[in-house]
Parts: sequence; C-alpha cells; structure tokens
Amino acid sequence: MGKSRVRSVMRLLGPVLLVWIIWRFADLPLLVDTFAHAAPGPIIAAILLNAIVIHAKLWRWRELLGAVDVPLGIAEAYRAFLPSLYLGLLTPGRVGDALRIQYLKRDHAVGYSDGLAVSIVDRLCDVYVLLAFVAFGVARLTSAVSTPLAQTTWVAVVVVAVAPALLFVRSVAEPAAQWLYGRFADGKTHEGLSTFFAALRRQLGPRLLGPVIVTFAAFLLNYLQAWLVAQAFGIGLAFVDVAALVAISSFLSLLPISISGVGVRESFFALVFPALGFAGTLGIAFGLGVFGVIYLPTLLVGFVAWLVWPPSS
Repeated sequence: MGKSRVRSVMRLLGPVLLVWIIWRFADLPLLVDTFAHAAPGPIIAAILLNAIVIHAKLWRWRELLGAVDVPLGIAEAYRAFLPSLYLGLLTPGRVGDALRIQYLKRDHAVGYSDGLAVSIVDRLCDVYVLLAFVAFGVARLTSAVSTPLAQTTWVAVVVVAVAPALLFVRSVAEPAAQWLYGRFADGKTHEGLSTFFAALRRQLGPRLLGPVIVTFAAFLLNYLQAWLVAQAFGIGLAFVDVAALVAISSFLSLLPISISGVGVRESFFALVFPALGFAGTLGIAFGLGVFGVIYLPTLLVGFVAWLVWPPSS
C-alpha cells in the first residue's frame, strides 16, 4: 500500500471513531433533541462570523507577502485563498498551502522559495497562537483533563513550540537542509535552499506583530463561534471554558487520523464534559455543532470558489 493511500486510510480513523463514540456512549434521543431544540439565532450569528475570520486570515497572508515584496490586491488574494480553504480542510498534508504557492508562481512569478517561506510563517502564526491557548486551556481545565493527557499535552506543546523555531536559527537550519539535500544529490548544494531561508528570515521583525495580533483575534472569534453553539444548545459554559476546550481539541486534531478533526473533537468533548457537570452526549453534540458552524461553511465556501476559480483557469 502506497504512502498516500496509507494517509488516506488513517484519515478515516476519525470518522470511524465518531461513529463508535456515538454508538457506544451517546444517548441518541438526547442528541437528537439537542439539535432539534437548538436556538437558531446564535447558530446563524456563529456562521456569519466565518466571513470575518476568513478575511482576517486573508489579510495576514497578504501582509506576509509584503515582506517578500509581493503586493496582492484583495480580489486577487481571494481568488487564490478561497479555493485553498477547500483543499486545506478536505485533504491531508495542507494541500491548500501548496495550491497558494502554485498560484503565486503561475500568476505573479513568485519563486517557490518565497512562496514556501510565506506559507510556513502563515502556518506558524496559527501554530504558536494555538499553543498559547492550549497552555491556557490545560491550566484552566486541570480538574477536568486527566493527568496523563495533561502531561502528554504539555510535552507535545514544548516539542511543537521548539521544533519549528529551529528553522530560523541560521547556523542550524540551513546547514542541516543542505546536508540532507547533499545526501540525495551526490554532495551537491542547492541555491534555492539559501533563497528559501533568506525569505524565511525576512519574515521576522516588527512587521510580524500585525499578523500575530490578527491571528489571536481570529482564534478568539472561533472561540466566540463555539460559545454561541453552546448557548444555542443550552450548555452553560463560560467563554473562557469554551476557549480552553476548543483549543485543546484543535491541538489534538493535529493528529493525522481525521479530516478537520471529525471524531477526535467529539471524543475529547465526550470524555471531558462529565467532569464539567454535563452529559457526555452534550459534548458530542457540541463537537458536531462546532464542526457545523466553523468547518462546514468554510468548506462549502471553498468548494464554490474551487468551482468558480479552478486552479487550471
């Protein structure tokens, strides 16, 4: 079995886990009743907030492109950004980022090194802001999260925080990359690697503060959307608790066993909700609601954009 096929099969583990969690632990009448009696106002408001979140991330991408002298208009940026949302949520390996790199190369003559550097920093903004919220979440939910899970999460947070930072250490990253390339190219070096690391270092500086602040704001909006879901379902969780729960579930969803965290998110909530005084079934409903208002609308918008502006056009 090829590697791509293995990854595809692994991504099905999450949906299978979701089916098992619902079958094994859910009170189906309560689950159905929760959705049937959900207040529509908060759900609609949560869905509409996706437009602000998407625009915030689009602004961040354009700002990072400015560091490599690539001015991109709003309309052009949306044409590249929206289809990538569809691929990014539906496929493994962040294929959406690769689509944006290809778009920059094809339509704006941006080298792959610069495009890759922008995509990596764009992704790292999400990673490091998420890690900050995860640290807050584990500290906030100490009594609800099991000790082994909390300890494992802390170790994972440290590892994920340190590893990408090495890319910006010039004396470590570039020599290591050149050495790895040389191992597969008879000892030769690659000038593109030097260009890539130079583009990566240009992203550092005061200009990066804006994208980081916007990333924080986008995450807070996501947590507001999740809080609105809780309100719609009559789940009396404080905003800070919702932020903590969703942050940890997003971190766990980085495991390559699901699509958009389906199954992983609901399993985590089902396990934690009883410790917070709520039925595990409400945790499953909450997870499905978060998927329905954040991920599903974004996926649909990206799909429509994919049809309107396909990569080959």
